[in-house]
Amino acid sequence: MSFLKRKELSKEIKIKSYFSIGISSVKEIEKLNILQASLLSMKRAIFNLPLIPDLVLVDGNFSPNIGHKCKSIIKGDEKIKCISAASIIAKVYRDELMIKLSKKFKNYLWNKNFGYGTKEHLDGLKKHGASTIHRKNFNPIYKMLLK
Repeated sequence: MSFLKRKELSKEIKIKSYFSIGISSVKEIEKLNILQASLLSMKRAIFNLPLIPDLVLVDGNFSPNIGHKCKSIIKGDEKIKCISAASIIAKVYRDELMIKLSKKFKNYLWNKNFGYGTKEHLDGLKKHGASTIHRKNFNPIYKMLLK
């Protein structure tokens, strides 16, 4: 699905749904690891909802420990509409954040690659090194910093 189509769908979903965004900082990701930071972000999103859900459906095989009933569903975004909707909102939020960050960190072309390991992003890393918001313990960056 294209970025513009996701953005359009995200707006529509937000109008028709209760939603919340949870985020973890680069420092939290480096300290906890990506899985635990993702679970922390989920927990934050759930606790910031305007209502308490009876059941939390999570894409994947891990769910946050929140004191509510949670069900993890592998490939849930392909099987369950509300998980698909949450995935769209999350992806659009992240992509838009990367576009904003690309204005400050122009060397990595995040407005085009959204921070994924494309050739242009990796070329930017090789030429300019890691920025202050790159995860230093992410293996490709960690290896680069050792050189």
